[in-house]
Amino acid sequence: MRSLFHLAIHVTDLDEARRFYGQVLGCTEGRSAPSWVDFDFFGHQLSLHLGTPFPTTRTGRVGDHMVLMPHLGAVLPMADWHALAERVQAHGVAFDIPPQVRFEGQPGEQRTMFFLDPCGNPIEIKGFASDDGVFAA
Repeated sequence: MRSLFHLAIHVTDLDEARRFYGQVLGCTEGRSAPSWVDFDFFGHQLSLHLGTPFPTTRTGRVGDHMVLMPHLGAVLPMADWHALAERVQAHGVAFDIPPQVRFEGQPGEQRTMFFLDPCGNPIEIKGFASDDGVFAA
């Protein structure tokens, strides 16, 4: 069995969250109740519960950017990253940091993009050419 993570976060509107995570990101919906819904978030369990999302601050310096903290995300194979970037753009999602290459030519070279879900939760999606780059130093 591979190791999976489970993350539960607050959203302010379950219907909007369902639309975003299901239709925009293409995540499969799982179990739900009147106050929460689970999604297969790129192979991991993401539970969205009604409530007030974490406050965020732009305190994470990564390369040339100050990124919103905390944030959630996923690491995808490069082809999947490109497909998701096109999907998100096609749905008109505004990027906090548009799709780009980070650390070009260095260990850990990656593609990245940041956007917010409709409830204000920051999401980063990374793409790597190979799994070897994920923890490269």
